[in-house]
Amino acid sequence: MSGPVTPDAVRGPGDPVWTQHYDPTVPSHVAIPSRNLPDAIEESVRTWPNRTAFIHYGARISYAQFWELTGRFAATLTRDGFRPGDRLALYLPNCPAHPIALLGALRIGVTAVQVSPLYIAQDLSHLLSDAQPKGIVTLEILYPNIEKLPPNDRPGLAYVARFRDFYPAHLRPFVNFVLRRRKLSTRYPTGPEVHPWRQAVAAAGPFSPNPVDPQQSVAVFQYTGGTTGVPKAAMLSHRNLLANALQCRAWFNTLPAGTSTVLAAIPFFHIYGLTVALTYPLLEGATIVLQTRPDPDEVLKLIRRYRPSEFPGVPSFYQAINHHPDVAKYDIRSIRVCVSGSAPLPLEVARRFEELTGGHVIEGYGLTEASPVTHANPIFGERRTGSVGLPVPETDQKVVDLETGTRTLGPGERGEIAVRGPQVMLGYYHRPDETAMVLRDGWLYTGDVGYIDSDGYAFIVDRKKDMIDVGGMKVYPREVEEVLLQHPGIRDAAAVGVPDERLGEVVHAVVVPNAGTTLTPKDVIDFVRERIAHYKAPRTVEFRTVLPRSGVQKVLRRTLRDDASRAMGGATPTAPARADPSQ
Repeated sequence: MSGPVTPDAVRGPGDPVWTQHYDPTVPSHVAIPSRNLPDAIEESVRTWPNRTAFIHYGARISYAQFWELTGRFAATLTRDGFRPGDRLALYLPNCPAHPIALLGALRIGVTAVQVSPLYIAQDLSHLLSDAQPKGIVTLEILYPNIEKLPPNDRPGLAYVARFRDFYPAHLRPFVNFVLRRRKLSTRYPTGPEVHPWRQAVAAAGPFSPNPVDPQQSVAVFQYTGGTTGVPKAAMLSHRNLLANALQCRAWFNTLPAGTSTVLAAIPFFHIYGLTVALTYPLLEGATIVLQTRPDPDEVLKLIRRYRPSEFPGVPSFYQAINHHPDVAKYDIRSIRVCVSGSAPLPLEVARRFEELTGGHVIEGYGLTEASPVTHANPIFGERRTGSVGLPVPETDQKVVDLETGTRTLGPGERGEIAVRGPQVMLGYYHRPDETAMVLRDGWLYTGDVGYIDSDGYAFIVDRKKDMIDVGGMKVYPREVEEVLLQHPGIRDAAAVGVPDERLGEVVHAVVVPNAGTTLTPKDVIDFVRERIAHYKAPRTVEFRTVLPRSGVQKVLRRTLRDDASRAMGGATPTAPARADPSQ
């Protein structure tokens, strides 16, 4: 793998200590222009009009075609009465409609409301009731979920696309067959509120571009907190999104602009996918390969066919490919850089994936409220074991005490991580009290427990709420999980706290064995006890064929805790557990 392609960046005496550990090409500072995100992306359109912007299962859209479609949709929104500050929900998986609708809305100052296509019923109703969008963009396979909502929770307008229309013509006859086999509706809805997507992007028309203040105008409502409480909308401005895309561009710059290809398997409806797999690549003039469902077989086929150089993902993606029985049959060595986010990246998972691809897998860190990237490990420089890396340019960091949050701690001392920078949100939509809890004096308090070493490398130990208190001793689930995943017979694992009459809490491990592997709880407990302090080892072990995960593949710890707590009082598992050979 070749190294960076740009000249060495210059460091100044006033730069933070951690900039001395940046890759040579990464600058200490990144200029964030006062402009809207669409203006910045339009530069790519002018520079590479004929380059392919998106590939969707063989269908290609150039940068010029993409920009024309966003303009047509912006004109349609204008004709339908949308004005700056109005909201448009995007209820979509990864498909061409998402970036077209997103940029079309942003070009006229409309706020995009990101909605997971996995949401149904109460989840969907709560989000739409909270955001009150004027319209929604969706697919015919998802529209039945909207029809089931109370009338007051439905947006007044629905722009509905047929999923098959985004595929090449020769594949369209097969798309509905596959959808029906998956028991998804292919009936196209009717009614005065339904506007066909094809008509919405069919004709050009007038619209007023960018009549907004990039620093204060909200570009995106990005919902967060769904796995731990009631979701709330982080309000991300145009400047927030542009700043983070430019920060990523500075950090991941390994190929000349206009030459890279990015596999977008992570969903755009999540902030990680929106920034790392969509907006940053568009600024870079990359070709983005869209994947609707993150299926390992499909990932391998797309890598073999389109030769992506970048593959942002989550640990479970890389782990699934590592364990794929046919991975040796695919040439996946086009991959140069993978940035892993959304969940802790086990070291063994990264090492194995690097062996398979010859590329670099680096762990990054961020949160929805920071658009999301705040830290990343150097691509070519030192990656310290267990660290989420260094603050990206224009980002500051500190650790504060857990009790009051007012005392700044020194190197190596554990507390709550706080960050600040141009990517930090404006606040939560109509939730001033919760905003005040996390935004204090310009700092974003992350809720993550960790420490910073003397060189500025940050280490996230765990979430404050996930710490396990074993008789007054703090246990961090990630530490236990790292040990569990060293076991050759364990494919996936999670550690949670469960009630204990004597100690308050003890560690409960939920383990997914490898196919064909027989394990007992004693095997697992003894393995951990030989490697870390006994009080950190699990007292009980549960075997499953798969861990429950969110739509962006985060382990649902609350579900595991609730399940284990309900099971308390029953016998501790003693019989050997054998992995399901079909997994």
